[in-house]
Amino acid sequence: MSAFRVVASTTRAESGFLRLDELEIEGSDGERFQRSVLRHPGAVMVVPVDDDGQHVFLVRQYRASIDRDLLEVPAGKRDVDDEPPEATACRELEEEIGRHPDRLVKLCEAYMSPGFTDEYAHMYCGLDLRTIESAHATTHEESVMTVERYALIDIDGLVAAGELVDAKSIVSLLLARSYLAGEYPGMET
Repeated sequence: MSAFRVVASTTRAESGFLRLDELEIEGSDGERFQRSVLRHPGAVMVVPVDDDGQHVFLVRQYRASIDRDLLEVPAGKRDVDDEPPEATACRELEEEIGRHPDRLVKLCEAYMSPGFTDEYAHMYCGLDLRTIESAHATTHEESVMTVERYALIDIDGLVAAGELVDAKSIVSLLLARSYLAGEYPGMET
């Protein structure tokens, strides 16, 4: 049981799939204070593992929030009502790299940045990939996104060199590598 509780919530702004709420919080001592929270529908990430089990497919795409391209695992928001996270993971992989995983292993679930958002993510390892006819890009960024193949053994070097700086991708890749090496059991689904 927490020493704090939300006593009021006011929506301050909405844009696309995001909503900014201002919460009034009360502590166990009765003192009240405000916090702003960015509401997010949640996300999925998938580490697509090539058939050799030693390589993964990553995407390089533009991210407006930092005004640069980032190397990332395929990912997307959970913006389809009642769609299970596994279905979202498959859909995103098909859209972004033109492959469908015949097997998904859940690596973990995590809050992405709980200091200001409720975004909750499901991270998977995608195995036994089948090439499919890819869906057309749905955003401007996806229309110029590239798909790149990397050896799992090179991930540490990409992080150390500052080439791979996306936290969700780093976590997903390291867990997938541990899973593939038999060092991490994955999560029961």
